[in-house]
Amino acid sequence: MQETRPFVSWDLMNRFMIDAFQGYGVPEEDAKICADVLLESDRRGIESHGCNRFKPIYIDRIKKGTLLPVTKLETVKETPTTVVMDAHDGMGMVASYHMMERLIGKAKQYGMAGGAIRNSTHYGIAGYWTSMASKEGLVGITGTNARPSIAPTFGVENMMGTNPLTFSLPTDEEFPFCLDCATSIIQRGRVEYYAREGKPTPAGTVISENGEALTDSARILKDLVAGTAAFTPLGGIGEELAGYKGYGYAAVVEILSAALSGGQFMKALSGVDENGKPKMYGLGHFFFVIDPDAFVGREEFKKTAGEICRALRASKKAPGESRIYTAGEKEYDVWQFRKDKGVPVSEGVQKDLTAIRDELGLDYHFPFED
Repeated sequence: MQETRPFVSWDLMNRFMIDAFQGYGVPEEDAKICADVLLESDRRGIESHGCNRFKPIYIDRIKKGTLLPVTKLETVKETPTTVVMDAHDGMGMVASYHMMERLIGKAKQYGMAGGAIRNSTHYGIAGYWTSMASKEGLVGITGTNARPSIAPTFGVENMMGTNPLTFSLPTDEEFPFCLDCATSIIQRGRVEYYAREGKPTPAGTVISENGEALTDSARILKDLVAGTAAFTPLGGIGEELAGYKGYGYAAVVEILSAALSGGQFMKALSGVDENGKPKMYGLGHFFFVIDPDAFVGREEFKKTAGEICRALRASKKAPGESRIYTAGEKEYDVWQFRKDKGVPVSEGVQKDLTAIRDELGLDYHFPFED
């Protein structure tokens, strides 16, 4: 694994992000949660949701007023096995952390638990929340809606978000089986990363309102906001490669995120009002936690899950291929490579970090400044 970008130690980056969040009004304990969620993305190599998004998605939105730094979490309804919360436009990561803590406790007591959050904001990588469950030997499931960006099959209008449907399953290995991916071929965070790096977006992942393929990353981001471009669902355009499957899963996530929480959906999540001015996003998330002890037992579940993963990796490989992976394995490999090195930061992220530091007057010096 090669890396030419400079590294910033995990400790330094964590302390800086906590101080920066606090500098913009996020309470200390909440800032610790938010920093850890973002850094977990970089630990796993999911850079589209890590430090790359610290400024544009969180800090800039706090400054713009579309994300409230103080999260006033309200429990709307609760039963022994369910919870509905209202995040009141606060930090989605903070709301989700407290939701998962509640659900894990309920699942351990009753075998299963489910919850939903409304009026929330971006909650980071979905796999963070499901992994909170798998670390306890439990199964975690989550999904969230988002700003409209996916067009339905045979359509070109961006109607639904990239809507990840995510699972973490504990195994008897060093890492869980963790499937964390959008229901579109590509997600907005990846396009933001391409735009920041000056790279094109792969052809076929985004279509214009005229049905043409778009590859200019900076233009795509503008067109998505304007509603003149859309992501294609998993499977791609039309039915020939089963794009209707990705479209269907995206719709499932949209329905569960909004209907379970009593929240908003599709065009109402655009982040702009009828006059084109910024407004709150009002996202919805759903979560489920299952305790294998209520079925066959945690250890037996983990053993079976591990055997399945090992059998898949040991199966016959395609010519020229040296390795078969299971979900979560590549992310574990990235962590093994980065854990003693730190976070690799691109030139664009370096500029973001120093801009935030200078604006807040924080006393930090980064290795890439030497």
